[in-house]
Amino acid sequence: MNLDNRKYVIILIVALTVIAFLARLLQLQVLDESWKAKAAEMTERKITIYPSRGLIYDRKGKLLVSNKAVYDLMILPREIKELDTLALLDLLKISKEDFKERYTRAVSWPNARYRPSVFIKQIPPEEFALITEQLYKFKGFYGQPRTLRDYPEQIGAHVLGDIGEISPNELEGDSYYKSGDYIGKSGLEKVYEAELRGQRGSRFVLVDVLNNTKGSFEGGKYDTLAVAGVDFHSTLDAELQAYAELLMQNKRGSVVAIEPATGEILVMVSSPTFDPNLLVGRNRGANYQVLKNDSLSPLFNRAIKGTYRPGSIFKMVQALVALQTGAIKNETRFRCNRSIIGCHGSHSNDDLNGAIIHSCNPYFREVFKKMIQPGEESNRFKDSRIGLNQWKENITRFGFGTNLGTDIPGSSSGNIPGSNYYDKIYGELSWAFSTIYSLSIGEGELLITPIQMANLAAVIANRGYYISPHVVKGFGPEQRKPDRYLEHHNSGVDAIHFETVVNAMEKVVGQAGGTASRARIPGIEVCGKTGTVQNEPYPDHSVFMAFAPKDEPKIAISVYVENAGFGGQWAAPIASLLMEKYLTDSIANPAKEKRILDQAFPMPIPKLKK
Repeated sequence: MNLDNRKYVIILIVALTVIAFLARLLQLQVLDESWKAKAAEMTERKITIYPSRGLIYDRKGKLLVSNKAVYDLMILPREIKELDTLALLDLLKISKEDFKERYTRAVSWPNARYRPSVFIKQIPPEEFALITEQLYKFKGFYGQPRTLRDYPEQIGAHVLGDIGEISPNELEGDSYYKSGDYIGKSGLEKVYEAELRGQRGSRFVLVDVLNNTKGSFEGGKYDTLAVAGVDFHSTLDAELQAYAELLMQNKRGSVVAIEPATGEILVMVSSPTFDPNLLVGRNRGANYQVLKNDSLSPLFNRAIKGTYRPGSIFKMVQALVALQTGAIKNETRFRCNRSIIGCHGSHSNDDLNGAIIHSCNPYFREVFKKMIQPGEESNRFKDSRIGLNQWKENITRFGFGTNLGTDIPGSSSGNIPGSNYYDKIYGELSWAFSTIYSLSIGEGELLITPIQMANLAAVIANRGYYISPHVVKGFGPEQRKPDRYLEHHNSGVDAIHFETVVNAMEKVVGQAGGTASRARIPGIEVCGKTGTVQNEPYPDHSVFMAFAPKDEPKIAISVYVENAGFGGQWAAPIASLLMEKYLTDSIANPAKEKRILDQAFPMPIPKLKK
């Protein structure tokens, strides 16, 4: 056969093959009714499998955050042919207007006809059981399971945080999420979102005209498994947290308790608080608005965001820095000159130990003066500028003026003023010690947070260092903890200087007539310092900082009770009850407890100047 003949044979074979294919397609698509029916009755559908979010436990293994099942009613517009709207409205218990709004939203997405979206979200299982019995009548609608958070102990709302539907801003730059997904919005849920969320899976199924699943698509070849989130072990003590929230009922303020040796946060309370279950489910949005508009600001985490003057508690830092820099010695005495700055109690010429016990304002004014006017410049304005900057550098080493590196988001740094701060107010070289001496007793422009104050108690308890306060004890069975929460931060003050301060703080609580006598615990040496913080034109804040036991401390604590007056009257006994509960698992004086529980502090009335 010559080449020309072979060419025609090949052309003939190709033509016959094409004709055979076209004939088969004609049979399947036009002539064969069985294939048309099969194609019409079978539809491929992708179902997202949401993973279980990681559980959250307290330090003893008590479950704080769990998951509960709910269902989203999904809509896929391309599958809707005929719809009995009235029957669907009756089944879903929604109005005609609500249906129109939801349907319009569902079909307005890009590629909406081919992409399912949520029609009604977070339907409880008992409600969805009634819906699913009739759902086969409504082609294009189907259920999709997912989980929501549940808080069995109903505590720790500000620490644990909450989850909510992802916002458009959060969607940008993160390919993992899609519209309608849920994400950590605050607290631990936000910080450890990547570990807690797990990994989504998907399943492809075939669905018939009656909305019934007819099996997996191609034997599950394209299915992927969901991977559950990693369980989280927190440092919180659930029992102590619940007790602290109980003691702070009907009061505004905060409690922060830390294990000094590890930096682990045992308790973090911002009062008033709320049941974290309020921010779960379909009522989350409405409940959030109620909490947001509450005049008492229950959503505001006072423990890390509230900034207050520290008051007399700050004298402990002044003493330690002055000892380290050589501005004073333990035996240094100053006369209690009350014509310069007010004071209280019977004393006249204290050394450092006595000045701490008596909380002598004139003494610490002189201490501060020695640090702010070091004598390096003859010009007092220049000298004060040098001294203040050195002082600020030393103070910030205690963790003030920073967010401490804690894993609770939104922490405030407070304010430790330096020379630039006062230059903006008074002008350069227009201020000196006499302008800023109120800093000496923790007043003036100083602002700190309750967690910073609890951290100060931990620094003193450790005799010179702290580990960044944190709530992560570990992830998974092996309880992995980030390395940054093992690092020691040195205060820059030698351990020997802490002994004078520690011994004086023990006498503040234990010595007859001490300002913190209400903080005593039978059989335990408590070291503490009271503060009464000015809050013009409202009543003063009651403040207390402490740790216990004196040697090998197990707990360091700060308590702020807003507008409650003297520190020893309210903040000190609250701290005492919490330390006693933690260390002994009991309360020796029920009358002390009852006094705190019965006391309420209403909205403050401004002090009227006469």
